[in-house]
Amino acid sequence: MTNNMISSNSLYVLTAVVATAVLGQSLALAAATGETPAAEPDAHVRVIAADVNAVQGPLDTSFKECIGAGRANEGLRADWQDQLREVRRTCGFKYIRMHGLLTDDMGVYREDAHGNPIYNWQYIDRLYDFLLSIDIKPFVELSFMPKDLASGNKTIFWWKGNVTPPKSYDKWADLIRHLVTHFQERYGRDEVKTWYFEVWNEPDLRDGFFAGTREDYFKLYAVTAKAIKSVSPDYRVGGPATAIGQFDEPFIGFCNSNSAPLDFISTHAYGVKEGYLDETGGHGTVIDPDPNSVIGRMVSERKMIDHSPLPGLPLHFTEWSSAYTPSDFIHDTYQQAAFILSKVKGAYRSVDSMSYWVFTDIFEEAGPRMTPFHGGFGLINYEDLKKPAFYAFKFLNELGPSELANADPASWVCKSPDNSVQALFWNYTPIVPPAGMNDQQFYQHEIPAQQIGRVALSITNLPAGSHTLEIYESGYRANDVFTGYLDLSSPSQLTPGQVEILRQQSNGDPESVETIQIETGKPFVRTFFMRQNDVYFVKILPLGIK
Repeated sequence: MTNNMISSNSLYVLTAVVATAVLGQSLALAAATGETPAAEPDAHVRVIAADVNAVQGPLDTSFKECIGAGRANEGLRADWQDQLREVRRTCGFKYIRMHGLLTDDMGVYREDAHGNPIYNWQYIDRLYDFLLSIDIKPFVELSFMPKDLASGNKTIFWWKGNVTPPKSYDKWADLIRHLVTHFQERYGRDEVKTWYFEVWNEPDLRDGFFAGTREDYFKLYAVTAKAIKSVSPDYRVGGPATAIGQFDEPFIGFCNSNSAPLDFISTHAYGVKEGYLDETGGHGTVIDPDPNSVIGRMVSERKMIDHSPLPGLPLHFTEWSSAYTPSDFIHDTYQQAAFILSKVKGAYRSVDSMSYWVFTDIFEEAGPRMTPFHGGFGLINYEDLKKPAFYAFKFLNELGPSELANADPASWVCKSPDNSVQALFWNYTPIVPPAGMNDQQFYQHEIPAQQIGRVALSITNLPAGSHTLEIYESGYRANDVFTGYLDLSSPSQLTPGQVEILRQQSNGDPESVETIQIETGKPFVRTFFMRQNDVYFVKILPLGIK
């Protein structure tokens, strides 16, 4: 055995041991469920095998570097702040990105009767003071245009973000310079140099987020980046925050040819077959079942950068999810947790961060939503009810810092310095709408999951002695708040009693807790029934560890 892999001979022996153990556990499982037991080990049992002494390396945590939120003004709400505090505590996100920092509802910029700028940072200060108080940093998206500085009247969303270029690039540069200087004075240079400054959002969607041309955006970027660097060359700035990515390669070429500062590339990806923007929340989206969706976009973007004039630039996907609309019920379903884990595992080594869009259903691009579950982007709904997507990130955050060698592509096995071991594994089988039906029609109904087989988890070289075994699950009717909501006949408003019913059904408690004995030289083996889109999180803790 080497330090970072299990040898072929050891793996053969281990597989034989697992097969024998699986037969015994299959008989027990069959007896417990009333199934007819198999006469011999199931050749289709999926084996996840790891050795606690075979460390592959530090766990890459790009999946929790950043999380999205709707717009800055929503961050002044107490319920929004309460939910972010909980998400920061349980899921471990380090940065947060949101639209609309400079939009008029943040009161940042006005001009007097003579056209002289008036700056006001009070709302931003309240928001950023809160973020830093809970140890989450801003990934600063510089958007949208204050009305008094705008060159036109085109807006987007219910909250009217102005998407036109500035009427004066000099005044825009002064605004950015004063804003960044204020950040430096309030929070200190050492703090601000840990932030990211991203210029605008999805400028490649001219019918949506930017009313100028590609060249107009390149100019806006260069002016903004130079203004930021004029305050401190240490501050990180990047873009182009594209929806599609068609700007990205020429954008790098532009920055390289014109000496425009560029510290990172940012872009977005969604797992649907077509479309990039749903301003009103009324589009009919269809999930793309291709296993390479989202993953392929992230991997190819990394390759493009590495073959560009500026290879090695950090890559941040500052938005990603299954669908780009805040009215796709797939966001609420148990399938979303397995979707998240599948895409993270396929792409996480290609990116520096992948910011899931978003942490909360308190999200008003299409205006306040009218029902407790409506296909919103969030990990948590209005009533603080946690969706399956929440548990995907919670489980990821609880993985130990050392990743163990493991050949199974839909799992992680990790360990912590306290000798505890964590295994996270799942099945992702997209259950897709039939031809002629979209996500909004399909996923708003109960979708039972089909049984697909068994998974045998085997961990060798655990310390001998007593251990606590905790098993957590997300899947159909397991921390599945949306199916519980459907059981209540999808009420347009929830009573306190109904909220409590759903809270108990999705409280994240372990499915089972037991004490197990590990004998010297014998592996831990446990077999699990696996259904479509089930997620299991297993903790093995030396007795006394919590």
